[in-house]
Amino acid sequence: MDNPTTRLLSLLELLQSHGLTSGAELARKLAITPRTLRRYIAHLEALGIPVAAERGRDGGYRLMQGYKLPPMMFSNDEAMALALGLVASRHLGLTASAPAGASALSKLERVMPEALRQNVRAVHATVALDMAATHVRSNADVLATISHGAQKQQSLRLSYRSQTGTETGRNIDPYGLAYLEGKWYVVAFCHLRQAQRAFRLDRIQSATLLPASFGKPADFDALTYMTDAIASLPRTFSARILLHADLAQASRAIHPTLGILQAIPDGVLLHCQADDLDWMARELARLPFRFSIQAPQALADALQKHAQLLLAQLHTTHN
Repeated sequence: MDNPTTRLLSLLELLQSHGLTSGAELARKLAITPRTLRRYIAHLEALGIPVAAERGRDGGYRLMQGYKLPPMMFSNDEAMALALGLVASRHLGLTASAPAGASALSKLERVMPEALRQNVRAVHATVALDMAATHVRSNADVLATISHGAQKQQSLRLSYRSQTGTETGRNIDPYGLAYLEGKWYVVAFCHLRQAQRAFRLDRIQSATLLPASFGKPADFDALTYMTDAIASLPRTFSARILLHADLAQASRAIHPTLGILQAIPDGVLLHCQADDLDWMARELARLPFRFSIQAPQALADALQKHAQLLLAQLHTTHN
Protein backbone atom coordinates (compact mmCIF):
# COMPACT_ATOMS: atom_id res chain seq x y z
CA MET A 1 0.00 0.00 0.00
CA ASP A 2 2.66 2.51 -1.06
CA ASN A 3 0.43 5.05 -2.83
CA PRO A 4 -0.76 7.88 -0.50
CA THR A 5 -4.07 8.09 -2.37
CA THR A 6 -4.63 4.38 -1.83
CA ARG A 7 -3.88 4.81 1.88
CA LEU A 8 -6.29 7.73 2.10
CA LEU A 9 -9.07 5.68 0.49
CA SER A 10 -8.24 2.75 2.76
CA LEU A 11 -8.48 5.04 5.81
CA LEU A 12 -11.89 6.23 4.66
CA GLU A 13 -13.02 2.61 4.17
CA LEU A 14 -11.81 1.68 7.68
CA LEU A 15 -13.66 4.59 9.25
CA GLN A 16 -16.82 3.72 7.34
CA SER A 17 -16.79 0.00 8.16
CA HIS A 18 -15.41 -0.05 11.74
CA GLY A 19 -16.81 3.04 13.41
CA LEU A 20 -14.77 4.39 16.33
CA THR A 21 -11.20 3.09 15.96
CA SER A 22 -8.10 4.06 17.89
CA GLY A 23 -5.37 5.98 16.15
CA ALA A 24 -2.86 3.26 16.96
CA GLU A 25 -5.06 0.61 15.32
CA LEU A 26 -5.64 2.72 12.21
CA ALA A 27 -1.91 3.44 11.89
CA ARG A 28 -1.11 -0.25 12.29
CA LYS A 29 -3.60 -1.35 9.61
CA LEU A 30 -2.35 1.28 7.17
CA ALA A 31 1.35 0.67 8.01
CA ILE A 32 1.95 4.38 8.73
CA THR A 33 3.10 6.45 11.68
CA PRO A 34 0.64 8.25 14.03
CA ARG A 35 1.91 11.58 12.65
CA THR A 36 1.13 10.49 9.06
CA LEU A 37 -2.29 9.30 10.22
CA ARG A 38 -3.06 12.76 11.62
CA ARG A 39 -2.04 14.26 8.28
CA TYR A 40 -4.39 11.90 6.41
CA ILE A 41 -7.23 12.79 8.80
CA ALA A 42 -6.61 16.44 7.98
CA HIS A 43 -6.75 15.59 4.23
CA LEU A 44 -10.16 13.95 4.70
CA GLU A 45 -11.45 16.98 6.59
CA ALA A 46 -10.15 19.27 3.82
CA LEU A 47 -12.18 17.19 1.35
CA GLY A 48 -15.33 17.92 3.37
CA ILE A 49 -15.53 14.54 5.09
CA PRO A 50 -16.29 15.18 8.79
CA VAL A 51 -14.06 13.05 11.02
CA ALA A 52 -14.66 13.22 14.76
CA ALA A 53 -11.73 12.73 17.14
CA GLU A 54 -12.54 11.41 20.60
CA ARG A 55 -9.86 11.70 23.26
CA GLY A 56 -9.18 9.48 26.24
CA ARG A 57 -8.27 5.86 26.85
CA ASP A 58 -11.20 4.62 24.75
CA GLY A 59 -10.95 7.37 22.17
CA GLY A 60 -10.11 7.34 18.53
CA TYR A 61 -11.49 8.48 15.18
CA ARG A 62 -14.88 7.98 13.56
CA LEU A 63 -17.06 9.57 10.91
CA MET A 64 -19.59 12.07 12.23
CA GLN A 65 -22.98 10.55 13.00
CA GLY A 66 -25.40 10.82 10.10
CA TYR A 67 -22.72 11.36 7.46
CA LYS A 68 -23.30 9.23 4.37
CA LEU A 69 -20.44 8.43 2.03
CA PRO A 70 -20.96 8.33 -1.73
CA PRO A 71 -22.25 4.89 -2.78
CA MET A 72 -18.92 3.71 -4.25
CA MET A 73 -15.37 4.98 -4.28
CA PHE A 74 -12.59 3.05 -6.03
CA SER A 75 -8.82 3.25 -6.08
CA ASN A 76 -7.02 2.65 -9.39
CA ASP A 77 -6.17 -0.92 -8.37
CA GLU A 78 -9.76 -1.65 -7.36
CA ALA A 79 -11.10 -0.24 -10.63
CA MET A 80 -8.65 -2.35 -12.66
CA ALA A 81 -9.65 -5.46 -10.70
CA LEU A 82 -13.32 -4.81 -11.46
CA ALA A 83 -12.62 -4.17 -15.14
CA LEU A 84 -10.60 -7.37 -15.52
CA GLY A 85 -13.31 -9.30 -13.71
CA LEU A 86 -15.89 -8.06 -16.19
CA VAL A 87 -13.64 -9.04 -19.10
CA ALA A 88 -13.23 -12.53 -17.61
CA SER A 89 -17.01 -12.90 -17.20
CA ARG A 90 -17.38 -12.94 -21.01
CA HIS A 91 -15.70 -16.37 -21.08
CA LEU A 92 -17.38 -18.11 -18.15
CA GLY A 93 -20.21 -19.70 -20.11
CA LEU A 94 -23.06 -18.21 -18.07
CA THR A 95 -26.32 -17.15 -19.69
CA ALA A 96 -26.71 -13.38 -20.05
CA SER A 97 -23.14 -12.79 -18.82
CA ALA A 98 -22.32 -10.36 -21.65
CA PRO A 99 -25.41 -8.10 -21.16
CA ALA A 100 -24.93 -8.25 -17.37
CA GLY A 101 -21.28 -7.29 -17.73
CA ALA A 102 -22.11 -4.35 -19.98
CA SER A 103 -24.80 -3.18 -17.55
CA ALA A 104 -22.45 -3.48 -14.57
CA LEU A 105 -19.76 -1.54 -16.43
CA SER A 106 -22.23 1.23 -17.24
CA LYS A 107 -23.26 1.54 -13.57
CA LEU A 108 -19.66 1.60 -12.38
CA GLU A 109 -18.72 4.29 -14.88
CA ARG A 110 -21.46 6.59 -13.56
CA VAL A 111 -19.82 6.79 -10.13
CA MET A 112 -16.16 6.91 -11.23
CA PRO A 113 -14.01 9.99 -11.80
CA GLU A 114 -13.26 10.68 -15.46
CA ALA A 115 -9.67 9.40 -15.34
CA LEU A 116 -10.72 6.08 -13.81
CA ARG A 117 -13.64 5.81 -16.21
CA GLN A 118 -11.32 6.13 -19.20
CA ASN A 119 -8.92 3.52 -17.81
CA VAL A 120 -11.72 1.03 -17.20
CA ARG A 121 -13.17 1.56 -20.67
CA ALA A 122 -9.72 1.00 -22.20
CA VAL A 123 -9.27 -2.29 -20.34
CA HIS A 124 -12.73 -3.51 -21.32
CA ALA A 125 -12.20 -2.60 -24.98
CA THR A 126 -8.67 -3.88 -25.51
CA VAL A 127 -7.79 -6.69 -23.06
CA ALA A 128 -8.23 -10.31 -24.15
CA LEU A 129 -7.76 -13.18 -21.69
CA ASP A 130 -6.61 -16.65 -22.68
CA MET A 131 -9.35 -18.56 -20.87
CA ALA A 132 -11.01 -21.83 -21.81
CA ALA A 133 -13.97 -20.52 -23.77
CA THR A 134 -16.94 -22.78 -24.30
CA HIS A 135 -20.11 -22.96 -26.33
CA VAL A 136 -21.77 -24.78 -23.42
CA ARG A 137 -23.94 -22.30 -21.57
CA SER A 138 -24.93 -22.59 -17.90
CA ASN A 139 -27.72 -20.82 -16.06
CA ALA A 140 -26.48 -18.00 -13.81
CA ASP A 141 -29.53 -18.35 -11.53
CA VAL A 142 -28.73 -22.04 -11.00
CA LEU A 143 -25.13 -21.11 -10.19
CA ALA A 144 -26.31 -18.55 -7.63
CA THR A 145 -28.68 -21.03 -5.96
CA ILE A 146 -26.04 -23.76 -5.74
CA SER A 147 -23.44 -21.28 -4.43
CA HIS A 148 -25.87 -20.25 -1.71
CA GLY A 149 -26.47 -23.88 -0.76
CA ALA A 150 -22.73 -24.64 -0.67
CA GLN A 151 -21.96 -21.61 1.48
CA LYS A 152 -24.81 -22.21 3.94
CA GLN A 153 -24.36 -26.01 3.80
CA GLN A 154 -27.98 -26.41 2.75
CA SER A 155 -29.15 -29.36 0.65
CA LEU A 156 -30.60 -28.95 -2.85
CA ARG A 157 -33.09 -30.67 -5.11
CA LEU A 158 -31.90 -30.87 -8.71
CA SER A 159 -33.64 -31.72 -11.92
CA TYR A 160 -30.72 -33.23 -13.82
CA ARG A 161 -30.36 -34.34 -17.44
CA SER A 162 -27.77 -37.05 -18.07
CA GLN A 163 -25.48 -37.32 -21.10
CA THR A 164 -28.04 -39.61 -22.73
CA GLY A 165 -30.87 -37.12 -22.14
CA THR A 166 -32.53 -38.95 -19.23
CA GLU A 167 -33.90 -36.59 -16.59
CA THR A 168 -33.78 -37.54 -12.91
CA GLY A 169 -34.44 -35.82 -9.61
CA ARG A 170 -31.42 -35.65 -7.31
CA ASN A 171 -31.08 -34.52 -3.72
CA ILE A 172 -27.51 -33.34 -3.19
CA ASP A 173 -25.30 -31.76 -0.53
CA PRO A 174 -23.22 -29.23 -2.53
CA TYR A 175 -19.60 -29.02 -1.37
CA GLY A 176 -18.34 -26.49 -3.92
CA LEU A 177 -18.24 -25.34 -7.55
CA ALA A 178 -15.43 -25.35 -10.09
CA TYR A 179 -14.90 -23.98 -13.59
CA LEU A 180 -12.62 -26.29 -15.54
CA GLU A 181 -11.81 -26.56 -19.25
CA GLY A 182 -14.77 -24.42 -20.27
CA LYS A 183 -17.43 -26.08 -18.10
CA TRP A 184 -19.00 -25.44 -14.70
CA TYR A 185 -19.30 -28.30 -12.20
CA VAL A 186 -20.81 -28.70 -8.75
CA VAL A 187 -19.17 -31.35 -6.56
CA ALA A 188 -21.62 -32.81 -4.07
CA PHE A 189 -22.74 -35.82 -2.11
CA CYS A 190 -25.50 -37.44 -4.17
CA HIS A 191 -28.22 -39.05 -2.03
CA LEU A 192 -29.42 -41.16 -4.98
CA ARG A 193 -25.99 -42.77 -5.53
CA GLN A 194 -24.90 -42.46 -1.87
CA ALA A 195 -21.50 -41.23 -3.05
CA GLN A 196 -19.62 -38.08 -3.98
CA ARG A 197 -20.36 -36.98 -7.54
CA ALA A 198 -19.74 -34.08 -9.92
CA PHE A 199 -22.64 -32.56 -11.87
CA ARG A 200 -22.28 -30.33 -14.93
CA LEU A 201 -24.22 -27.11 -14.49
CA ASP A 202 -25.34 -26.97 -18.12
CA ARG A 203 -27.27 -30.24 -17.50
CA ILE A 204 -29.06 -28.95 -14.40
CA GLN A 205 -32.58 -27.92 -15.39
CA SER A 206 -33.48 -26.46 -11.99
CA ALA A 207 -32.10 -26.22 -8.46
CA THR A 208 -34.19 -25.68 -5.31
CA LEU A 209 -32.99 -25.20 -1.75
CA LEU A 210 -34.24 -27.77 0.75
CA PRO A 211 -34.86 -27.30 4.49
CA ALA A 212 -32.00 -29.65 5.38
CA SER A 213 -28.41 -28.96 6.34
CA PHE A 214 -25.23 -31.02 6.07
CA GLY A 215 -21.57 -31.02 7.03
CA LYS A 216 -18.94 -31.05 4.31
CA PRO A 217 -15.39 -32.45 4.40
CA ALA A 218 -12.83 -30.14 5.99
CA ASP A 219 -10.69 -28.07 3.58
CA PHE A 220 -12.60 -29.40 0.57
CA ASP A 221 -11.32 -28.05 -2.77
CA ALA A 222 -13.74 -28.54 -5.67
CA LEU A 223 -11.17 -27.69 -8.36
CA THR A 224 -8.64 -30.21 -7.02
CA TYR A 225 -11.37 -32.84 -6.90
CA MET A 226 -12.35 -32.16 -10.51
CA THR A 227 -8.81 -32.17 -11.90
CA ASP A 228 -8.06 -35.45 -10.12
CA ALA A 229 -11.35 -36.95 -11.32
CA ILE A 230 -10.72 -36.01 -14.96
CA ALA A 231 -7.11 -37.22 -14.78
CA SER A 232 -8.30 -40.58 -13.42
CA LEU A 233 -11.07 -41.23 -15.93
CA PRO A 234 -10.66 -44.75 -17.39
CA ARG A 235 -9.49 -44.66 -21.00
CA THR A 236 -8.14 -47.10 -23.59
CA PHE A 237 -4.56 -47.02 -22.28
CA SER A 238 -3.19 -46.73 -18.77
CA ALA A 239 0.34 -45.32 -18.59
CA ARG A 240 3.00 -44.99 -15.92
CA ILE A 241 5.97 -42.66 -16.47
CA LEU A 242 8.89 -41.96 -14.12
CA LEU A 243 9.74 -38.26 -14.19
CA HIS A 244 13.33 -37.41 -13.26
CA ALA A 245 12.31 -34.25 -11.40
CA ASP A 246 10.98 -33.21 -8.03
CA LEU A 247 7.29 -32.75 -7.31
CA ALA A 248 7.41 -28.96 -7.66
CA GLN A 249 9.07 -29.17 -11.10
CA ALA A 250 6.64 -31.86 -12.24
CA SER A 251 3.61 -29.88 -11.03
CA ARG A 252 4.71 -26.83 -13.05
CA ALA A 253 5.20 -28.85 -16.24
CA ILE A 254 2.23 -31.25 -16.06
CA HIS A 255 -1.33 -29.99 -16.46
CA PRO A 256 -3.41 -31.28 -13.51
CA THR A 257 -5.88 -33.07 -15.80
CA LEU A 258 -3.13 -35.00 -17.59
CA GLY A 259 -2.55 -37.40 -14.74
CA ILE A 260 -1.86 -38.01 -11.07
CA LEU A 261 1.60 -37.21 -9.71
CA GLN A 262 3.14 -39.38 -6.99
CA ALA A 263 6.42 -38.43 -5.33
CA ILE A 264 8.80 -41.39 -4.84
CA PRO A 265 12.51 -41.64 -3.84
CA ASP A 266 13.65 -41.82 -7.50
CA GLY A 267 11.59 -38.87 -8.70
CA VAL A 268 7.88 -38.55 -9.51
CA LEU A 269 5.55 -41.16 -10.97
CA LEU A 270 2.98 -39.89 -13.46
CA HIS A 271 -0.12 -42.11 -13.61
CA CYS A 272 -2.28 -41.20 -16.59
CA GLN A 273 -4.97 -42.47 -18.94
CA ALA A 274 -5.11 -41.88 -22.70
CA ASP A 275 -7.12 -42.88 -25.74
CA ASP A 276 -4.45 -41.58 -28.16
CA LEU A 277 -0.85 -42.66 -27.49
CA ASP A 278 0.50 -40.41 -30.26
CA TRP A 279 -1.02 -37.43 -28.43
CA MET A 280 0.47 -38.64 -25.14
CA ALA A 281 3.88 -38.98 -26.80
CA ARG A 282 3.71 -35.37 -27.99
CA GLU A 283 2.79 -34.22 -24.48
CA LEU A 284 5.76 -36.07 -23.00
CA ALA A 285 8.15 -34.75 -25.65
CA ARG A 286 7.66 -31.18 -24.51
CA LEU A 287 8.70 -31.86 -20.90
CA PRO A 288 11.79 -29.92 -19.77
CA PHE A 289 13.34 -32.87 -17.88
CA ARG A 290 14.21 -36.51 -18.51
CA PHE A 291 11.64 -39.28 -18.04
CA SER A 292 11.36 -43.05 -18.39
CA ILE A 293 8.26 -44.82 -19.68
CA GLN A 294 7.49 -47.81 -17.46
CA ALA A 295 4.27 -48.84 -19.21
CA PRO A 296 2.91 -49.49 -21.74
CA GLN A 297 5.50 -50.41 -24.34
CA ALA A 298 3.17 -49.02 -27.02
CA LEU A 299 3.66 -45.53 -25.56
CA ALA A 300 7.46 -45.92 -25.85
CA ASP A 301 6.97 -46.96 -29.47
CA ALA A 302 4.78 -43.92 -30.12
CA LEU A 303 7.40 -41.65 -28.56
CA GLN A 304 10.14 -43.19 -30.73
CA LYS A 305 8.01 -42.66 -33.83
CA HIS A 306 7.43 -39.04 -32.84
CA ALA A 307 11.17 -38.51 -32.31
CA GLN A 308 11.91 -39.97 -35.76
CA LEU A 309 9.35 -37.64 -37.35
CA LEU A 310 10.98 -34.66 -35.66
CA LEU A 311 14.45 -35.72 -36.81
CA ALA A 312 13.17 -36.19 -40.35
CA GLN A 313 11.59 -32.74 -40.23
CA LEU A 314 14.85 -31.26 -38.99
CA HIS A 315 16.79 -33.02 -41.79
CA THR A 316 14.32 -31.70 -44.38
CA THR A 317 14.65 -28.17 -43.03
CA HIS A 318 18.46 -28.17 -43.22
CA ASN A 319 18.41 -29.56 -46.77
